Amino acid sequence: MRLCAVFALSLSAAFGQPIAFEAADVHASHVSPTNFNIDMKGPFVHAGRYEVRTATMVDLISTAYGVDQEKIYGGPTWLEMDRYDVTAKAPAGSTPASHKLMLQALLAERFHLVLHNDSRPLPAYLLTAGKHPQLKESDGSAEHGCHGKPQPPHVEPGTVIQNEVSCHGMTMEDFASEVRDMAGNYLRQPVVDSTGLKGAYDFDLKWTGRGRLAAAGAEGITIFDAVEKQLGLKLELQKAPAPVIVVDSVNQKPTGNAPDIAAVLPDAAIPAEFEVATIKPTPPDDRRQNFNLKPSGQLDIMGLSMKSIIQQAWQIFSDDMIVGMPKWAEQDRFDIIAKIPQSVMNNADPKDLRVDFDAVTVMVKNLLIDRFKLEAHMEERTIPAYTLVAAKPRMKPADPTGRISCNEGPGANGKDPRDANPILGRLIACQNMTMSRFADMLQSLAPGYIHAPVLDASGLEGSWDFTLSFSPMGAMLGGGGRDGGPAAAGATAAATDPNGALSLLDALPKQLGLKLEMSKRPVKVLVIDHIEQKPTDN
Repeated sequence: MRLCAVFALSLSAAFGQPIAFEAADVHASHVSPTNFNIDMKGPFVHAGRYEVRTATMVDLISTAYGVDQEKIYGGPTWLEMDRYDVTAKAPAGSTPASHKLMLQALLAERFHLVLHNDSRPLPAYLLTAGKHPQLKESDGSAEHGCHGKPQPPHVEPGTVIQNEVSCHGMTMEDFASEVRDMAGNYLRQPVVDSTGLKGAYDFDLKWTGRGRLAAAGAEGITIFDAVEKQLGLKLELQKAPAPVIVVDSVNQKPTGNAPDIAAVLPDAAIPAEFEVATIKPTPPDDRRQNFNLKPSGQLDIMGLSMKSIIQQAWQIFSDDMIVGMPKWAEQDRFDIIAKIPQSVMNNADPKDLRVDFDAVTVMVKNLLIDRFKLEAHMEERTIPAYTLVAAKPRMKPADPTGRISCNEGPGANGKDPRDANPILGRLIACQNMTMSRFADMLQSLAPGYIHAPVLDASGLEGSWDFTLSFSPMGAMLGGGGRDGGPAAAGATAAATDPNGALSLLDALPKQLGLKLEMSKRPVKVLVIDHIEQKPTDN
């Protein structure tokens, strides 16, 4: 069955809601389509204003039809790369369900999107039962669902923190649905219940997050081993028929906005300041370090140096790319508690507590300007930066008509080498990728290793399919964590570690026949002109 505006119209009667936005501004996002670090922002809804930013067409289809992105097939090469901003006026009384219908109608009208339903054999984890399942039949006395057990607020360095849930009244179908959300870093594909077990059960489950697995050593346990040893069940990757959506046709350029769209949908007045903010020195014995945005709308910055706070606000994690930072900014630590204005909160659904993080970073910058008298500007300076060159290329030439993509996680076969060797904590699967585009994306793909834009000097023409697995910088430094963050900032390229870790700089020549070489060239950096050590009073 083909899905288009008619499909949205047929559904609207069932929901009793209008199927069209009253007005909509649709345009290409003002960002580089090769910036891997950009994700879709939204949907956010406030006072009838519906907003989605930097969304690919795959993002928009997934949002409109409520389907996982890996179940969207076909379409032109740009489907996962070009990004769009959609701002619309939603009718009074509209709901999250009707917003999806309105977005479906918008995609059909403005992009001439045409889809159809189909079925494809896709990688999926089959949940099966062993001979002796270790499950207790539920007596119905506890609240239904799986609930996380609280973790201790303070832990000693080196302590292995496990994920723990207590599940009650769970059918195996419910559990198959929820376990993917609970252990998403392991389970990139859907989980299908094939246990044959009926009824509802109570059980506990404890496992180590993938990002902590390498550091945990013998104390670590994958979700696969935990499910088998603790529940007597198995999670096995196979292929199973699954419903998918196939893109038949879609225009890259949307139809034009109405001439009066600026008057109907004026730019939103995004607050530039927190409602209230308190700043205090961190107590010397307090070892907490976090930058935590709570669903309630409170930002907690605990135990961070001024350097770390600036890095978070500007998303710059290289010492070379921040110039003029005073010495105290690396030593003095601060606690900041700030209240985010309600207008930055998403109010479309009481259960949807996302916050517009872009707006929050603007508020943090303005807080530093106001309370610490920060003065800074961007300027081009000559600093060390990497160039991508070809050594002995060993990549597969791509089908140039296939979609361009580069995503974290397994490729089309669903196999994940991190299951066998967890210290290879990063896995990147790229399809129809040119070397110039790959060089543009490397800074965001591996921020722990690469802090400045990479220049392509490989000389390789055409496009390529490949996967790349390597250890995050945290593992190379002994922390076992992911790339980025203060621990990795300014770190030098590490060679292959005796513990089995493989650096990005070693993985590229070994797996792809590419090489990163360091040289000095002009790059835009953040220059700190002035900052005071003591903030103004609360």
